[in-house]
Amino acid sequence: MSVETRILAVNPGSTSTKISVFEGEKEVWKLKIDHTSEELAPYDKIFDQYNFRESVILSELEKAGYPITSFAAIVGRGGVSKPIPGGTYIVDHGLLADLESGIYGEHASNLGAPIAAKMGMAAGCPAFMVDPVVVDELEPPARYSGHPAISRRSIFHALNQRAVARKVAREMGKGYDECNFIVVHLGGGISVGAHRRGRVVDVNNALDGDGPFSPERSGGLPSGQMAALCFSGKYTLDKVKKMIKGQGGIVAYLNTNDMRLVEDRILDGDLEWREIYHAMAYQTAKEIGGMAAVLQGDIDAVIITGGIAYDKQFVSWISEMIGFLAPLRVIPGEMEMEALATGALRVLSGQETPRTY
Repeated sequence: MSVETRILAVNPGSTSTKISVFEGEKEVWKLKIDHTSEELAPYDKIFDQYNFRESVILSELEKAGYPITSFAAIVGRGGVSKPIPGGTYIVDHGLLADLESGIYGEHASNLGAPIAAKMGMAAGCPAFMVDPVVVDELEPPARYSGHPAISRRSIFHALNQRAVARKVAREMGKGYDECNFIVVHLGGGISVGAHRRGRVVDVNNALDGDGPFSPERSGGLPSGQMAALCFSGKYTLDKVKKMIKGQGGIVAYLNTNDMRLVEDRILDGDLEWREIYHAMAYQTAKEIGGMAAVLQGDIDAVIITGGIAYDKQFVSWISEMIGFLAPLRVIPGEMEMEALATGALRVLSGQETPRTY
């Protein structure tokens, strides 16, 4: 791959936009643009921020000396669209319409593909999205919840999970589609995926109520007690939803989502905080064990990634429980920008055929 193949990666978040320039597989420039509440206040819906964010990106690229016409491709973070298989997608009209309507959900990531499309038109280059959170490759048994009124959904950290899986496969001298991995993303939500030969055949819904509890999610709750709580008259639907996502997990127990503070309290000897934090690791390890059964014990590696993977104590708690399953690889942080760029590069180099929405 020539280093002259220049790619722009765009990753919109709720109050920031990350942009990176890659030449080949090398990141040569990056910037995180923070958006103040005053800047975002005029926009009633997230998608209304579309032109504002694009103009800010173009301004910063101009300052950095990267004309829009210098890019071979522009790739945006995937948003909340219909469930689709993993891969790199050409941004087309159907995808743009679904993201703009918010029919599947509103999120700042919905801006990634539309910004890439508009800038790609100006640059005269293709626009892509890679592995959105709605990647769905669940096998039939994984979809059953226990009641026909509810089906299990695949919503997880697909972009980073698949990126680190590809990385470990390369290090092993294999292709991603030749390996079986269990990948654990430890962030505000925790997702644990069973990757079989390049497909995520089972994974917990890390967004709203499945798997281990996390810094901001309640995870799976006892159904009968949850039903009684919902009909107790003490909680509105909105409050219950917040208990599951945003105000669940560590936030509910300890009133913080700052894991550095939790680590400090534990180092200071707070046994209650240690017990709760350890319980999160315990539940995560149990979920890994479940995915080991999905892969029938044929596991090339267990990969732990995400922000909490920097915490060696937390990782060691998990390792103590699941170390017998397979070699453990720890890749702290997230590889989202690299994953976006390399997804586009695989298409440009002919290694991968782009998918259509």
